[in-house]
Amino acid sequence: QVTLVESGGGLVQAGASLRLSCAASGLTFSNYNMAWFRQAPGKEREFVAAITWGDGRTFYTDSVKGRFTISRENAKNTVNLQMNSLKAEDTAVYYCAAGYSLPTVLSDVRYWGQGTPVTVSS
Repeated sequence: QVTLVESGGGLVQAGASLRLSCAASGLTFSNYNMAWFRQAPGKEREFVAAITWGDGRTFYTDSVKGRFTISRENAKNTVNLQMNSLKAEDTAVYYCAAGYSLPTVLSDVRYWGQGTPVTVSS
């Protein structure tokens, strides 16, 4: 059984930082491309960042470029999202995702985590 478990969410003020982590089990982690999505209240789930399984190339949605950094530790089956200079508009539930294809759209995601909430107060 594949599970993705996120942690690290919380309530912070604008300008602060948070580090999200996702621990994967039940899959050959190093074979999967990994990503983070988010869903704000009343909005659709959207892509945030992704990292390839082999060479660790990273991709970001424009609104987080320069502020967020995705990384992975294959030996620990973990993918992280370092979020700096947080803004109120970053408030959302953040989901870890795994896919054979690079998960930049919902249809590319094979496995989802349960999500961790991030609230940024202005």
